[in-house]
Amino acid sequence: MTGAGWRGAVALLTAVAALAAVNFSIAAKERLLAHGRIVYLELAPVDPRSLMQGDYMQLNYRIADEISGLLPEPAHGDGRVVVTLDPRSVASFARLEPAAGGGPALADNEAYLRYRVRPGRLKFASDAFFFQEGTAEAYQSARYGRYRVADDGELLLTSLHDEQLKRLPVGSP
Repeated sequence: MTGAGWRGAVALLTAVAALAAVNFSIAAKERLLAHGRIVYLELAPVDPRSLMQGDYMQLNYRIADEISGLLPEPAHGDGRVVVTLDPRSVASFARLEPAAGGGPALADNEAYLRYRVRPGRLKFASDAFFFQEGTAEAYQSARYGRYRVADDGELLLTSLHDEQLKRLPVGSP
């Protein structure tokens, strides 16, 4: 095989590996959306619009503010917390997960949540919820973010909900 032939074969193998990795990631997210545990996180007030990026609501969570005060200074990196879920699946902070892991086993009404600290701010999965242009008013009553959570604490935002945990906009599936 010539040099050009090897380069072509390497390029083809690289492309196949990249596509396989992307497909594996997509399949994992689809499994999480289908089977992950439902957890609601209470929203904290933030600026709801960015005209430069279209209509979206920037998300901040009350629990993130509580946890931020417990992290060592300077806080950076990733970690997990344990939350307690009430009968409606609304999360409240229970405890920090030890950095090395190996903390006490989770109770049936507890779950892990992964977080990351970036430029001094604690974030869960997504810190923005995008919606169709011109529909911002339908989300003004948002009080909770609904997540699907994996056993290891990975979160995926699925929807926003009002005080009674009704999905917004009202009437949506």
